[in-house]
Amino acid sequence: LLFLLLFRFPEAQLGKIGKLFLMDSIEAGGLGLDKTEIGFANGIVGIAGLILGGIIGGICISRKGLKYWLWPMVIAISIPDVVYVFMSMTQSTDMSLVCSCIFVEQFGYGFGFTAYTLYMIYFAQGEYPTAHFAISTAFMSLGVMLPSMMSGYIQQWIGYENFFIWVMICTAVTFIVSALIKIDPAFGKK
Repeated sequence: LLFLLLFRFPEAQLGKIGKLFLMDSIEAGGLGLDKTEIGFANGIVGIAGLILGGIIGGICISRKGLKYWLWPMVIAISIPDVVYVFMSMTQSTDMSLVCSCIFVEQFGYGFGFTAYTLYMIYFAQGEYPTAHFAISTAFMSLGVMLPSMMSGYIQQWIGYENFFIWVMICTAVTFIVSALIKIDPAFGKK
């Protein structure tokens, strides 16, 4: 249950503040992009990265199983968050750079989230799979809602750059809860 609740702890915070960072003015620590630029970066480039990461993640798991791919996927969902640290330090408004950073982060998220989704299916096996899947989905929602609620306060308190460094520190939580789960080596293989 801790895995379901905390795997996305850093990403839940980043997801809420990342969009505000893109929109907020340079003086406030953001990038000052307009709605069209944000829509393109997140809505086109980011979604393309997310979908591609998820598809490749699914293919990888089908070949060698979830247990084999768990750690590469934990790394993939965690380490690309550093692009926001980079963007907050440079405050570059070069759209090719911004879009590249968002693509990398969203690709990693899509690839890594595949492990989370497959673990929910693994967790739901048993006598009452529908009930167990519903419980895991509720924990997934709670695991996003609680960090999201506090992320705005943290960002206002420490600023964008330090907030994104905080998110990188929080990735330790993802690594810790991932080390706690046990998975059948054959689960997820085609």
